[in-house]
Amino acid sequence: MRDGIKEAASENLLTPRFYTTDFDEMEQLFSKEINPNLDEDELVAILQEFREDFNQKHFVRNDSFKAAADGITGDARRIFIEFLERSCTAEFSGFLLYKELGRRLKKTAPVAAEIFTLMSRDEARHAGFLNKAMSDFNLALDLGFLTKNRQYTFFKPKFIIYATYLSEKIGYWRYISIYRHLQANPDDQLYPIFQYFENWCQDENRHGDFFTACLKARPEFINDFEAKLWARFFCLSVYVTMYLNDHSRTEFYESIGLNTTQFNMHVIHQTNKTTASIFPQVIDTYNPKFKEHLDELVVVNQKLAEAESPVEKAPLIASFAFHLLSIALMKPIDSGSIDFVEDVNSPAFMY
Repeated sequence: MRDGIKEAASENLLTPRFYTTDFDEMEQLFSKEINPNLDEDELVAILQEFREDFNQKHFVRNDSFKAAADGITGDARRIFIEFLERSCTAEFSGFLLYKELGRRLKKTAPVAAEIFTLMSRDEARHAGFLNKAMSDFNLALDLGFLTKNRQYTFFKPKFIIYATYLSEKIGYWRYISIYRHLQANPDDQLYPIFQYFENWCQDENRHGDFFTACLKARPEFINDFEAKLWARFFCLSVYVTMYLNDHSRTEFYESIGLNTTQFNMHVIHQTNKTTASIFPQVIDTYNPKFKEHLDELVVVNQKLAEAESPVEKAPLIASFAFHLLSIALMKPIDSGSIDFVEDVNSPAFMY
């Protein structure tokens, strides 16, 4: 790698993933002839909102960024760079997927194609802002290198929609929760990027609303037994991944005055409430057993990271699978009322 270019972090099950899909099948999703439930008026209304580009002039840096970065030293500096890298990689992943969908759908579904293109604009803006932040630490990610060398995960269109819906909505709750906490506790404002999170997370929310429209357009994605299983599977995957990732980096959250466990559970609860407005079933995140199994997974995950031989790892993998399965088999909550209206301006959470 060139000077100042950070070597990409090693890929594992918990790192942000790059996705591809069946683009021909995705075209059918947005075909009124094939998919009579498609609400074209709703898509046009969503498109008009994206065209407004509310954050066009929002991501403007100032001198406080570099000064704040220079004040972050030692382990805190390393942890903060890791946060920026993971966040940048996740946003860039969304950019690549949305950009390709916009290109592929341009002729057959121009309205959906433009929405995807404008969502890719938002994600590129986020990724660029994060990568520029890394330059305050005298580093940057080679996004072109990532594009060519990262492994891509194939998901069928309905799985792409489940996964990206959850990703955007949990992103909203993460960003807005950090923002509200730091507004209430300005002494914990470690770096200026957090001051941009209020407007930033509205991009995430709009993206999630578009995928809500996609789910409503295909009732079979949200109204049968198989749909319930997939809905719970993706909730489980997203919640567990976040919980394990964040608990392996508790120093970062502590550095901005957050309790990692309380922050994570708040984000999971709020995301789950939002998701219940469209997914046919969700996990009962308020069941005490849910958090107990999450905490056990954190312990097992740490031991797995320290284990060296297959003999050491085997029982740990079995234990990990047991706790995942235990959450999956918990009694779920039937949900899916698309008439639900979310109050995204609810008061900041309290600890």
